[in-house]
Amino acid sequence: MARTTDVVRIGLSAAIVSIAEEVPRVLAVTHPDTPDGLPFGPFDPLDHRTLESGLRSWVRQQTLLELHYAEQLYTFGDRGRHMVKPNEGPRVVSVGYLALVRAAGARRAAQTQWQNWYAYFPWEDWRQTRPPILDDIILPALNGFCRKGRDAAEVAARRQRVTLCFGAMGAGRDEERVLDRYELLYEAGLVEEAARDGRAHVQLPKVPLGRSMIFDHRRILATAIARLRGKMKYRPLVFELMASTFTLLELQRTVEAISGVRLHKQNFRRLVEGQGLVERTGKLSASTRGRPAELFRFRREVLSERPAPGLRLGMRR
Repeated sequence: MARTTDVVRIGLSAAIVSIAEEVPRVLAVTHPDTPDGLPFGPFDPLDHRTLESGLRSWVRQQTLLELHYAEQLYTFGDRGRHMVKPNEGPRVVSVGYLALVRAAGARRAAQTQWQNWYAYFPWEDWRQTRPPILDDIILPALNGFCRKGRDAAEVAARRQRVTLCFGAMGAGRDEERVLDRYELLYEAGLVEEAARDGRAHVQLPKVPLGRSMIFDHRRILATAIARLRGKMKYRPLVFELMASTFTLLELQRTVEAISGVRLHKQNFRRLVEGQGLVERTGKLSASTRGRPAELFRFRREVLSERPAPGLRLGMRR
């Protein structure tokens, strides 16, 4: 006879992203006394024709948003993601999605809130300076994690992972390794989700490493950020977050908000215009601060001109 926990159900989760005032935001479902979560719900094979139609239905119900751009990320099914105990119900395997919305059209329901995604990953924002949390907490704690390896080979392997993920020992930082960095912190027992999932010998830092999320939703969000950072280099996804017309500075600040690094203004402008991604509108912005700037729009013809039109900015540092 099959046990209750042998049953698997499919869930749908959405990392819905927008940009406002240079802040990369994710729409979080909030409840008192519990961590934030992403909009999610079960897939109903009778009512939902496809996984994506089920996702759009759940998002509409929970957030009042109509999604336009959405893409599937990954299937998340690790044991413990919903803290299932024997005879307590089915194991849930969740299909995660990345969705992009323009801030101007974003409405929200009563139990949802736009949150700065760097509140969940404070070590990912390098726009002003190297995040102090790295040298104050993360790298010392990871150094201790490395030393606890079972033998010299494991110690060396752990140190290599730290170097690849966090750019320790002078190595360059790769802004796309968002999920790798989170997974390393999880394995080292440094994030709240590790303790909550029943990991043994977890000693959390006195200062939390970002805000936790329910289940494995921070892992899903990390996957979404990594996907967006990587994909905008070969697909013009950033324009899904822009208004129909924009200044080049607004476009630059949006790219910086996503990537977590500052870019050289003139180099950025030469690159964007040289790649044929934008075109002039002949109009000026109605900004009340400083000199009005020229307005541009996304040049959609670029999609048929070459196979990988994106912002190849070489942002590693």
